[in-house]
Amino acid sequence: MFFSFDGIDGVGKSTQIHLFCDWLVAQGCEVTQCRDPGSSALGEQIRNLLLADDPAMPIHRRAEMLLYMAARAQLVEQIIRPSLERRKVVVSDRYVLANVVYQGHAGQLSLADVRSVGSVTIDGVRPDAVFLLDMPVQLADERLGQQRDRMERQGDAFRQRLRDGFLTEAADDRSIHVVDATRSIDEVHAAICAIASPLLEARR
Repeated sequence: MFFSFDGIDGVGKSTQIHLFCDWLVAQGCEVTQCRDPGSSALGEQIRNLLLADDPAMPIHRRAEMLLYMAARAQLVEQIIRPSLERRKVVVSDRYVLANVVYQGHAGQLSLADVRSVGSVTIDGVRPDAVFLLDMPVQLADERLGQQRDRMERQGDAFRQRLRDGFLTEAADDRSIHVVDATRSIDEVHAAICAIASPLLEARR
């Protein structure tokens, strides 16, 4: 099975991914954890380019989208697809939904174009469930602190468009599960496990 986590920065994805992977192992699953972009040598190099806040290297939104997609193509073929073929459970920190929202809804590229490139990139490898951790932008900002990467420095209006875009996508896709991330860590974790449990049972 394949699960991904998404949401605006500051909603607690890293914490919940760690707890979820521990829970999966306790259920007897073999788990592959990855991050998008990243996890492959190529993906990590691209990640460094994308997140570096370097005014000497501006990145156009379309180039940004294509760099993310290139990293994802390598992630799919090097890590995700082989893991799924070995019947491991894959848990990814972000996936193609992030590009639809970041470069499409918030970055104002054509949604159709982003979806089309994304379809080529993932070549049929889609998550069984996406956990969309959601909270108001102001609350997420308070969690981020002052040290922010290039994508986290896009401004309040951009971040609001991100949240709105994620919720719009969730309304149209039943595989995207909105999880209220304003609750305690344990409550959020319990909600995620409650969604995942019947999916794992059905697959067994």
